[in-house]
Amino acid sequence: MINVNNLEQQHVYKGFGLIIDSYLRLPEIAPVKASHQKIDVVITRTNLADTWSQLIGAKKNKTIYVKKDMIMFRIPNVATFFIVNGDEIHIDPLADTNEDELRLYILGTCMGAVLLQRKILPLHGSAIVIDGKAYAIVGDSGAGKSTLASAFLRNGYQLLSDDVIPVTFTNDNNPIVIPAYPYQKLWLETLEKYRINSSDFTPIYNRGTKFSIPVIDQFANQAKELAGILELTKTNDGSIKINAIEKLQQFDLLFKHTYRNFFIPQSELTDWHFRTSAKLVNKIKMFQIQRPVNRFTADQLVDGILTIIRGEMYSYEEN
Repeated sequence: MINVNNLEQQHVYKGFGLIIDSYLRLPEIAPVKASHQKIDVVITRTNLADTWSQLIGAKKNKTIYVKKDMIMFRIPNVATFFIVNGDEIHIDPLADTNEDELRLYILGTCMGAVLLQRKILPLHGSAIVIDGKAYAIVGDSGAGKSTLASAFLRNGYQLLSDDVIPVTFTNDNNPIVIPAYPYQKLWLETLEKYRINSSDFTPIYNRGTKFSIPVIDQFANQAKELAGILELTKTNDGSIKINAIEKLQQFDLLFKHTYRNFFIPQSELTDWHFRTSAKLVNKIKMFQIQRPVNRFTADQLVDGILTIIRGEMYSYEEN
C-alpha cells in the first residue's frame, strides 16, 4: 500500500472498503482525514498515449486491453483508463471531458476492475440489509434492481451498495458484502411512482431521465454477512413468482451477474472465480424473482421476498 504522506492528491475517501486517494473530487464517497491513512487505491491524471501505443499498437479499432493485473480501456471522446495491480487507476481525459462523466467510469468499470484484481467479487446489482444480513439483488439491465432496492428503503431497510456489490470472505470463509457508497441510481419513472420531485436531484451525465439519489440516512456503513442472492427477471405473466435456484444453475448465475465479467478470462481469474462461486454456493441461498412487466410491483415484491426469507420457504406465487 502507499502512504498518503508521499502524495499530493489531497482528496481522500473511503468506499468499497478501500481508502482511495484521488486527483479528482469524488463527492459520492465519504471523505476521510488524510493524515496517517494507508492508501489502497490511487487515482491519478496521467498521459497514457505512449502506454496505449505500446499495448494496443496499430490495432485502431481496439478499445480494450486486458492481461493479468492490467486493464486498459478507452471510451471515445471521453478518456483512456488504465487500472494496474488493484491499487492504481490512471486516467487520461480529453481536455473538455465533463468530470461527472469521468466519475461514472471511475465508480463503475474502474472500481469493478480494481475489485477483480484484488480478488474481491464484484456483483452487478443492489445490496440491501434485511434483519441484519445482506441480500444482493442482481439482474439484467432494466430488470428493476435499483427500483426494488428503493422499495426496501421506503420500508425502513438499509442500502449497502448500488451498481457494484463488493463480496469477500471472513477468515471463517463466510461471505460478506462491503459497503460501497450511499447513492442510488433511479429512473424518473421510479421517482414519479413514489412521488419524489426529480427537480431536487441532478440527472446523471448524458442520462437525462436517470438520477443519482443520496441515501445517507439509510446507508449501512458496516460490512454484513451475505445471506442470499435474488435474481430479478421480467415476465409477461401477470403474477409474481419466486423460486429457489438449483445449485448447478447458481454457478452460471454468479458468472452472468459478475460486474464486467468479460475481464475475467484474460485477467487469469477464471479459476479464482469458479472457486469463489463454489464457496458462495455452499453458503447462501439464491432465488429467481419473476416480475410482471405490465404493472408496477416493487412493493408487492418486497412482501414476497420477506415471506421467502423469513418463512424459510423455497417458492412463492402471488395470489
